[in-house]
Amino acid sequence: MTPAPRGATVQAAAPATVTPVSAAGPSTENAIALTPTLRATGRRVRFWVLAGVGALLVAIVATLLAGGTSAGKPPLAADSAAQPGGRALVEVLQHEGVSVTVADTLAEARTAAGRAENPTVFFFDEGGLLTADRLTAMAGLAPRTVVAGPDFLLLQTLAPEVGFGGVADKKAAPAGCSVPAAVKAGTLPPGERTLTFPAGSAGLTGCFTSATGAFSVVERVASGRTLTLVADDSLFSNDRIALAGNAALALNLLGAGDEVVWYLPTIADVERTGPPSLGELTPGWVTPTLVILVFVTLAAMIWRGRRFGPLVAENLPVTVRASETMEGRARLYARSGARLRALDALRVGAVQRLAGQVGLSRLANLDDVIQAVARVTDRPSGEVRSVLVDRVPATDAELVALSDRLQELERATSRAITPPPPGRMDS
Repeated sequence: MTPAPRGATVQAAAPATVTPVSAAGPSTENAIALTPTLRATGRRVRFWVLAGVGALLVAIVATLLAGGTSAGKPPLAADSAAQPGGRALVEVLQHEGVSVTVADTLAEARTAAGRAENPTVFFFDEGGLLTADRLTAMAGLAPRTVVAGPDFLLLQTLAPEVGFGGVADKKAAPAGCSVPAAVKAGTLPPGERTLTFPAGSAGLTGCFTSATGAFSVVERVASGRTLTLVADDSLFSNDRIALAGNAALALNLLGAGDEVVWYLPTIADVERTGPPSLGELTPGWVTPTLVILVFVTLAAMIWRGRRFGPLVAENLPVTVRASETMEGRARLYARSGARLRALDALRVGAVQRLAGQVGLSRLANLDDVIQAVARVTDRPSGEVRSVLVDRVPATDAELVALSDRLQELERATSRAITPPPPGRMDS
C-alpha cells in the first residue's frame, strides 16, 4: 500500500495507514507482536517466585519448631519445657488436682487469687520489674506466698531482717526445721544459694542450714499470712526439680491449697514514666473530628472524581497531515530506542496486508500466513518467519534493513499473485 500523498489530510479520530521505514504502522489490534507479555514475564520469574515462597515456608516452619521447644520464654515459665522452665512442676501439680492459673501482671494475679477459695501465689521476678509498693500488694494477695530467688528489693520490702548467705555446702543439707514441706523434702542438693537472718528474729524460720549458718529456705508467718522465701530459683526448674528433695519441697509448698497463681511479672507491670504523650494531651473531641474529616474527604473524592459516563469519540475540528503523524511517532520510537516496538508495528501491518494478498482473513493465524506466503513466493518458511517474526534488530541499521526486507517480501508476494499482462510470457 502506498503512503498518502503529501498535503493529504485525515481526521484525527482515524489513524493513518503508512509504511515508512522508520515509522509505526497501523493499529496493533488483533495482531501478534514480539513485545514481552505478562504471561511470558510470569514464566521467566516463576522459579524465583516459587523459591521465595519455599524460603518463606521454611522460615515459618523453623519459627514454629523453635516456638515448640520453648525457646525465648522466661525461666520458670509455666508452659516452658526447656531446662530453665517450670512446666514439669506445673503438670505434676495439675495431676495432683491443684489448679494452676498463669498471671502476667499484678492485676491478673489479683483477679485469679480473688476467685480462688484457698490460693497460693508462686512469684518469681527475674528482672526485678516490680516496685516496693507492688511487691507489698503481691504479698497480700493470698494466705500463702512462695517466692523463688528473691532479690535485694524484695527482701528489704517484705523481710528486712533477711539477707544473702552465699552458696550452700557441697553436701546435702537436712531440713532441720519444723516447716512441714521441708520435713517431707528431707534434704536438698548441695551448691544452692542461701539466705541468712539474725538469730532470734521473730516470726522467721530457717530450713536446710549450711555450715555457715545460712538457710536454703526461710519462712515468715505474720498476720495469718505465710511468706516462704526459696533462695535458689533453679530448685523449681525442669532440669533440677528431680534432684534430692526438690520435688517434694516444691509440691508441698505449692500444693497446700486448691489453686496456685503462677505469677511471673512482665513489662506490662512496669510503671510508665516521663512526660505525657501527645495523645494524652489532646482533647477528647479531636480524634472523632479527624475521623469525620477523613470520611468527608473520601466522600468528596468519590463524588467529584467520578466519571460522567463513558467517553464519546468525536472528530476533532482540525486536520492532521498523515506525514506529521508518521514522523511524530517515528521520532518517539527513535528517542526511546524502541527498535523492536517500531519493527513490530511495521510487521503487524505487513502481516495483515500479506494475509489479504494470499486470500486469508485479517484474523488468520500467523503460522498460516507464513506458510501461504512461503508457497506463493517459493521461499523457505523459515526465511519468511525470520522476516516477519524472529529477527530482532540490535541497531538502527538492522532496523532499516529488516524494514526493507518487509517491503521486498510484500512486493514479491504481490508480483507472485498478479497475473502477467496478456501477450507477455514469463521468462
